[in-house]
Amino acid sequence: MRFLLVLAFLAVPVLEILVSVRIGQAIGVWPAIALLAAGGLLGSWIVRREGRKAWRKLQEAMQTGRMPEPGAPGGAMTVAGGVLLAIPGFLTDVVGLLFLLPFTQPLVRALGARFLARRIRTLAERTAGPGLGTPFGGMDSPFGGVPGQRDGSGPVIHGEVIRDEPGSSAGHDSGRGITGR
Repeated sequence: MRFLLVLAFLAVPVLEILVSVRIGQAIGVWPAIALLAAGGLLGSWIVRREGRKAWRKLQEAMQTGRMPEPGAPGGAMTVAGGVLLAIPGFLTDVVGLLFLLPFTQPLVRALGARFLARRIRTLAERTAGPGLGTPFGGMDSPFGGVPGQRDGSGPVIHGEVIRDEPGSSAGHDSGRGITGR
């Protein structure tokens, strides 16, 4: 996955330059530059507008003393589309428009949900570890257990906690902590 991200960060700018040169040859340099500038301005305006909406909702929630509502997927998609429009390039503009247009948003949302579900499933399988049937039960996990134990139960140590609190008559056991029975 990391390799694909690195490849994307290297390939996308190269593809953007190639597409921009081709479009510049087809329609002219100044119209191509004007389209790129218009996309950047539109994207910046969308991000600013959605950011203001989110900030206003947060302030209203804090003033009324309630928890803010979780962001709607549509709002996040609109911000993502605006960011993609603000990035100079025709390919990112096309993808940004797919995030913004009402008739393409359900398709993008479904593809994103499938990708996230598959990614979560892969991460859960990785953390499960061999022979431990539950996610988050692998040896690398902070929730992991002792090898060979499926339920996470280990030896039980019985004892009592003695706290030496100021003003109590518990005695002078401040150095002992847990004592066995």
